[in-house]
Amino acid sequence: MASDDDLRLRETARRQALWALAGLTPGDPRAADALVILDGIERQEQRSPFPSVPATEIPGGIVIVRDGDIPEPWKQRFHCASRGSTRLLEGAYWYDWEKFLSEWQKEMAHLERHRCARPK
Repeated sequence: MASDDDLRLRETARRQALWALAGLTPGDPRAADALVILDGIERQEQRSPFPSVPATEIPGGIVIVRDGDIPEPWKQRFHCASRGSTRLLEGAYWYDWEKFLSEWQKEMAHLERHRCARPK
């Protein structure tokens, strides 16, 4: 199993590569480096389905997701994607978690379009 540092480095590299692809049209030759990075990362890991994470309501009617309720590697993925976002000591806002999962699906679909458009 990967250490926390390994996970953090891997997910930071993944996030940077996904951001690099975000502004490129599938088939753009500038996507090659990001695709190599993402392919390498995927070879190192096992696929993990979206986790079922409970929403927790705290005083004031605020709904959060507690860090301890998010399994790895999703916790590192979420933290890397939401770096700089406002959060509470108790955890992240639930809507940030839901937005992350929604954006993740879009990013994975965009990544797949890039892979399909890559020259053989």
